[in-house]
Amino acid sequence: MKAKHIKNIIFDLGGVILDIDYHLTRDAFIELGIKNFDELYSQKKQDHLFDNFETGNISEDQFYNEIKKASGIDLTNKEIEGAWNALLQTIPQKRILWLDDLKKEYRIFLLSNTNAIHIRAFTKYLHDSYGDDMLKEHFEKTYYSSEMGMRKPNADIFEHVLSDNKLKMEETIFIDDSVQHVEGALAMGLKGILLNKGEKVESVLEQHLS
Repeated sequence: MKAKHIKNIIFDLGGVILDIDYHLTRDAFIELGIKNFDELYSQKKQDHLFDNFETGNISEDQFYNEIKKASGIDLTNKEIEGAWNALLQTIPQKRILWLDDLKKEYRIFLLSNTNAIHIRAFTKYLHDSYGDDMLKEHFEKTYYSSEMGMRKPNADIFEHVLSDNKLKMEETIFIDDSVQHVEGALAMGLKGILLNKGEKVESVLEQHLS
């Protein structure tokens, strides 16, 4: 049943549409010899390495070099790439069919904090699994932070999506699995839905639209 006042839905990608598991990346880096990956990841978050990579402010080579320097291990770019991509899982076929039905009633968009390495990896996965980039086929428009130079939860990225598509805030829902991103959306007046661990986007969104 369609909620009459909602016309637009903005989805996060990882953890919402695309299944991910951060622990697989952590385990992959541990296998490469970085035993303190959680500590390294936390420190590099503080150093803004990952933020800069997600906003396209540093190149892939700069990212690889920073990981090598921080780890103190002579890793290849390929090894780092493989470990970094390990968290990316699948998009179930039934979710694609669900999106097919959803876009008949709503304007749907994708808004993801992501980086060039992950974009290349999940685009390849989509081509290998479905023969095409189904994200661009199923969403009216896809927005990736590294291509925009801005990221969630900052207001400017939400404002850009709304303005770019002439969306009314009161007619729009944003759904994400990161609490800080949902809080960012709520702070600027968007209706935000937090997808908790273990929940499925299909059932949670249906509750809010019925």
